Amino acid sequence: MRLITHNMLQCHVKDCNTNNFPLRFEDAEVELIEADYNPTFLVNMLPKIEWEALANTAVQLGINNVPSQVPENAAENEEFLKALHNLLLETHVQQGKMVCNNCQHVYNIKDGIPNMLLAEHEI
Repeated sequence: MRLITHNMLQCHVKDCNTNNFPLRFEDAEVELIEADYNPTFLVNMLPKIEWEALANTAVQLGINNVPSQVPENAAENEEFLKALHNLLLETHVQQGKMVCNNCQHVYNIKDGIPNMLLAEHEI
């Protein structure tokens, strides 16, 4: 699972409406998988990214070079865009868990695919 996907996921357990984003990683196995660089896509995605959540998630995964804020010149900053590309599109969580900070529900990740299905009583 790419970090761009993680940045858009939240817990959907019944009545879990606060502090349910971002899901925190536990026992995560990270792999870098090369992807084509597309700066236009990255610039268009920037407004959709919850930056604080992305930066905190990166730290959870041991990635400590993410700036605390998006640079003002992000769209023209090639170095920033390449680093963002690496973080969002090439960093994959292959195994592990995502846990809701509110209800503690666990979403398992296997072979890079998060299991977001809920049991009937959780819907």
